[in-house]
Amino acid sequence: MGDDQVAAPVGTERLRLRRLTMDDVDLLVELDSDPEVMRFLTGGVATPLATVRDEQLPRLLAQYDRHPGLGRWAAHDRESGEFLGWFALDPSEDGTEAELGYRLRRATWGRGLATEGSRALVRHAFDTVGVRRVWAETMTVNERSRRVMVKAGLHYVRTFHLQWDDPIPGTEQGEVEYEVRAEEWATAGQERPAARRAR
Repeated sequence: MGDDQVAAPVGTERLRLRRLTMDDVDLLVELDSDPEVMRFLTGGVATPLATVRDEQLPRLLAQYDRHPGLGRWAAHDRESGEFLGWFALDPSEDGTEAELGYRLRRATWGRGLATEGSRALVRHAFDTVGVRRVWAETMTVNERSRRVMVKAGLHYVRTFHLQWDDPIPGTEQGEVEYEVRAEEWATAGQERPAARRAR
């Protein structure tokens, strides 16, 4: 399969996904400036513009060529074109696994967009890219994100504890890991058509 065929995941009914560019600095800085968006990541602390511009974006853009079909994509409302946030399939070093991620503006919460986009990315990861595993992590106390992971087809694997120099509230309850493997996805895919016929 040519690189151009796996450049980005297919969008969804309500979401248009595209590659990030250096022109997205201000959008990403604005997204990370909402304390609620960053609550379970930094305790609400915003990401500095210089960090986004000089560190994060250059690293993310370099992933597109190294691991076609994986990486991070800006998400826009398909009708209005409004920037909503981003979705990610961050590749492992060898590109055989991908970490599912999502960060959306607070105004979009509660509409099922995180689940909709995550399901599309998981499908893309297995059916188009051919990874062997998709996984995700969050804080144990982040119930909203954990629900998205389950709805996207991932299941709970473990709870673990990390040492932080500046722990945020909830750290004491640890982090959780969820995953779905290629063989599980293939089995679920065989079952989905029967389930649709039953409705």
